[in-house]
Amino acid sequence: MGLRDILSGRKKLPGPKDDRLFALTTAAVTLDTELGLKTAGAAAVAFKPQSSGEFRSAFDDVDKLVDAVAAQCGSKIERQSDEYGFDWIVVHDPDLEDLVGAAHTLSSELIAQGFGEQLLAATFKFEGGANPVYFIYGFKRGAFWPFVPNGMETRDNATELELKSKLENELPIEQDLTRWLALFDAPV
Repeated sequence: MGLRDILSGRKKLPGPKDDRLFALTTAAVTLDTELGLKTAGAAAVAFKPQSSGEFRSAFDDVDKLVDAVAAQCGSKIERQSDEYGFDWIVVHDPDLEDLVGAAHTLSSELIAQGFGEQLLAATFKFEGGANPVYFIYGFKRGAFWPFVPNGMETRDNATELELKSKLENELPIEQDLTRWLALFDAPV
């Protein structure tokens, strides 16, 4: 598919992929038993809001759905914005399955409402190592990558690569390392 095909409307760019989020729950056993990592009880979904009335109306419906799912699971939800113009829905729950379910519900509903292109990433925080470990899910590529910050603006690349090698049979891992974005300011 070429750029000319996309611009002329003959081909569409692939939409966001949210169905692979659940792989994180199946990898939880390996994360816990082999790597000593347990959920920190927090996850977040980042998206670029639009000022259109259509988006606001759709997002009000999404908000109600996420609140209902959170109430059913006993999760706590908070909303934040960052300096780059992204909104974050942060979910607090001690159960990893509830965190993944809430992230999937939010992303699925935005996709169903036609705003899937606004989705950036879902971030899941784990603890148990020397530093917190984040597994970031990029919706555009449908893949995870590990992020291990070890300072204000530095990351532990060796640990990230080790996590990649130990989990790539269980998680869809982003193979292009240049796409492993650091989210130092994520509200998780």
